[in-house]
Amino acid sequence: MTRPKAVIVVSILALVLAGIAALLTFQYLQKEMNKSKAVQPQNIVVAAADIPIGSTITEPQLKVTSWPKDSIPPGSSGDIKAMVGRVSIRPISSGDAITEQKLKPKAGGAGSGFMTYIIPQGHRAITVAVNEVAGVAGFITPNDRVDVVLTTTIPGSKDENITKIILQNVPVLATGQITEQKEGKPVIVPTVTLDLTPDDSEKIVLAASKGKLQLLLRNIADSAPVDAKGATISKVLTGTTQSAVVAATPSSVKVIVTRRTVRKKAPTRAAPTRAQAPAAAPAPRSSHSVTIIDGGVRTTKEFVLQ
Repeated sequence: MTRPKAVIVVSILALVLAGIAALLTFQYLQKEMNKSKAVQPQNIVVAAADIPIGSTITEPQLKVTSWPKDSIPPGSSGDIKAMVGRVSIRPISSGDAITEQKLKPKAGGAGSGFMTYIIPQGHRAITVAVNEVAGVAGFITPNDRVDVVLTTTIPGSKDENITKIILQNVPVLATGQITEQKEGKPVIVPTVTLDLTPDDSEKIVLAASKGKLQLLLRNIADSAPVDAKGATISKVLTGTTQSAVVAATPSSVKVIVTRRTVRKKAPTRAAPTRAQAPAAAPAPRSSHSVTIIDGGVRTTKEFVLQ
């Protein structure tokens, strides 16, 4: 190869390598520029204070802050006025971004109520009427757990009532229209909304139509089931330590049977003569004492076996 040709070849190779180096340098600088743009802050609306679930957001509860562009949560907004007046469907902590997923849909949209968001999937929310006594004097608050007690007439009986726990460890979703209460003060409300399965919802609706419901507040750490056998007025009055044998009749009348031996006194007779042998003492006779308890009336009858 002559010298001029060698120079030409070397020059072409140098130009190609220079072009490749320039392209790689451009691509590197472009990536670095994109990274720099990605980390540039952007203004979005965040919570300036804790926002409870179900509360209407006001302007003092919001503020605008800088947020890295590449980590901005979806549904965020940079306009405070667009967020004022919206209702939160979950608790929002101070500093958290205000997103559409945390807010109740606008009026007319699907799922515009916030209660539907806090009901566990597969469960139902049911509201029962309570008074100051049935509602544990207002000390029941959302997220507590309660037992439901029913007082009703025993089937087949006209006067005998029974009180029994029918549902246990039931979560409380709301008291009245309050879904979150932080102060812990008693609040007298006319209703309590419970979280139940569909089967338990049927039970409590039927129970409310047949008798009186009352709620029992559980300790926060107590979730164990209880073997509730129910209480009747007979059990309350007689107790559970009765030594007699108790048999329940179809009419719910309790019959108490006790057995004792009656020794009959021998009649007074004249002293026997020498020709007469002394009479033998009569054999003891057995008897049964039957106690019948019908409501609050107790009747006792004694029968001697011949």
